[in-house]
Amino acid sequence: MTDHESTLHQVPETTSTELIERDHASVAATIYRYTDIAIQRGDGMYLYDFEGRKYLDFVAGIATMNVGHCHPAVVEAICDQARNLIHGACHVGYMKPYVDMIEYLKVIAPGELKNGKGLLVNSGSEAVETGIKLARYTTNRSMILAFTESFHGRSMGALALTASNTLYRHRLSSLLTGVYHTPYPYCYRCPLMHKSPETCGLACLNLVEKALETVIPPEDLAGIIVEPIAGEGGYIVPPDGFLHGLRRICDRHGALLIVDEVQTGLGRTGKMFAVQHWDVEPDIICLAKSLGGGLPLGAMLARADLVDAWPPAAQGTTFGGNPIACRAGLASLRIIQEQDLMAHASEVGNYIQNRFRKAQKVLPIFGDVRGKGLMVGVELIDADGSPAGEIIKAVIKEIGARGIALTKCGVSSLRFAPPLIITQEQATEGVDRIIELLSKYQW
Repeated sequence: MTDHESTLHQVPETTSTELIERDHASVAATIYRYTDIAIQRGDGMYLYDFEGRKYLDFVAGIATMNVGHCHPAVVEAICDQARNLIHGACHVGYMKPYVDMIEYLKVIAPGELKNGKGLLVNSGSEAVETGIKLARYTTNRSMILAFTESFHGRSMGALALTASNTLYRHRLSSLLTGVYHTPYPYCYRCPLMHKSPETCGLACLNLVEKALETVIPPEDLAGIIVEPIAGEGGYIVPPDGFLHGLRRICDRHGALLIVDEVQTGLGRTGKMFAVQHWDVEPDIICLAKSLGGGLPLGAMLARADLVDAWPPAAQGTTFGGNPIACRAGLASLRIIQEQDLMAHASEVGNYIQNRFRKAQKVLPIFGDVRGKGLMVGVELIDADGSPAGEIIKAVIKEIGARGIALTKCGVSSLRFAPPLIITQEQATEGVDRIIELLSKYQW
């Protein structure tokens, strides 16, 4: 090895400040950072920077590290698989981790999808695009109905469905055609100015019906895609009856119900899939984030008759279903079930919501508290009741400086999506610090 090659293989020591400066000099500024934390390692519920400072993690890699950072069983699964096969490509031959993952998903899937079939990809965006491709192909219809406040990905096809922030679409044109949006029932700020969740949800369903009378010929509707809880849009929980209404509309018109469980799925909300809170069965389900146990992995699972109608080579991927990602994901899913982390998520999530509802009575900055399981949104408001969009940016940075990793969703909602292993004591520690910080905002 030459002196030059030896130098290239050395990993220089660095500080958090130096790393951030190097990032600013080399990494595209479009990669937005919520906090100023330079992450050196993770362990369980905590992140550590290059100076060894510890941060309570309420982000979990954006709802991904469901069993915490570097869980020994996940690490062992990764190492064991890496010793045998790092990559093979699903088109080259058959890989056991790939089949194991699809079989596991069928076992835990809702309703008829237990008898379904699926395929693996690399991300949530790809899972969504695979789902809408399947819907269009099998129905031979061109239109997809989606919702405002939704986030389905940033690639050009998935972005055509996304409607939570105009920033994602700015200066972009020629997105996937054949997509129509109607309002999501964001009942705290009902887009139709209704005063109750019941009337808000019904009105939003009526707008879907109206679109099918005036804009979308029902015989052209391939499917309706929906997040059972709107994620990036603000952790918005729809009122009871909304998802059932979408299921009825799809059944009536021969369209497919496509459920995006990329952020909500696999235990996050206290059930394996968020649609199970309402006993709704989708035709197609899209998964990613926590599916890979921290590694890139996405999946689409659908009714077998739909998948069987898709000819060989109509869809594919080089890295989708990578065996290391599958092994890591399977280890994570088994931990969630074996340790009953879904029940734990419900218990601790309810505790977090109750703490903020109590604080809401004395701190006017807390406008709304909502969520299911460990998917909790706390909306911050200005004195006039409008979203505290500027305040929340400063708050997230300051919370990070106080030892808590936290992000936002929607215009001004604190997003709580910690690993499902969080204890009530850790939740108390984090919530106490956040409430203390926000107590200075009095109108």
